[in-house]
Amino acid sequence: MTQDDMPGTVRGLLRALDRASLATNLPGEPAAWPYASLVLVAVDHDLSPILLLSDMAEHTKAIKADDRVSLLFDGTGGLDQPLTGPRATVLGRAGRTADERLKARFLARHPDAALYAGFKDFGFYRVAVERAHLVGGFGKIRWIDRAELAPPQAAGLAEGEAGIVEHMNADHADAVQLYAAKLIGLAGDGWRMTGIDSEGIDLRRAGKVGRLAFDVPLQASGEARKVLVALVGKARAMT
Repeated sequence: MTQDDMPGTVRGLLRALDRASLATNLPGEPAAWPYASLVLVAVDHDLSPILLLSDMAEHTKAIKADDRVSLLFDGTGGLDQPLTGPRATVLGRAGRTADERLKARFLARHPDAALYAGFKDFGFYRVAVERAHLVGGFGKIRWIDRAELAPPQAAGLAEGEAGIVEHMNADHADAVQLYAAKLIGLAGDGWRMTGIDSEGIDLRRAGKVGRLAFDVPLQASGEARKVLVALVGKARAMT
């Protein structure tokens, strides 16, 4: 890892994980104490974390009093020496959102959440990222501001994402399975695509997720088909 690719490391880490540790500031007793909790997370095209929170949860009460939050994304799972692995703390401001596209992206990532997402005491929140602190291992530490973190944007992809994902899962499930098994090395059948952004695709099977990064970021939604077809050819060549 070089200093130049550390922003890309943060983006890859956020997109590869489906949960994070959320830190907020408690508004009541014990006042002003940091409070950490586990949350499910999806990440939007612009790298904004999306959360689904209960109004009764302590972290939601804290956000309503002080919208400043931190999210720790831990990529050290499975390592013999966890401190050699990457983890990123993202700082931002959380606000409730009624954006249907953000809701859909979260529920595609976490389909089981649809069971309670419509309850009156649950709401979706978007975290506007301001900066991140990456620890990529010993001596690989750096603060990264929002401008550096910003991912490349593919014109029309956010709007066309749902259609692409639905098409791949309905008509090309075999291709999605090849991505998982051959290009990422994931075990098991039944992998589904949950999202596509300019830098890669997200997959899920039951409680496990996978991330397949593109060699070159997409510039427009129209490029997605060509790249997805090429990835199938690459996967089949490995059989």
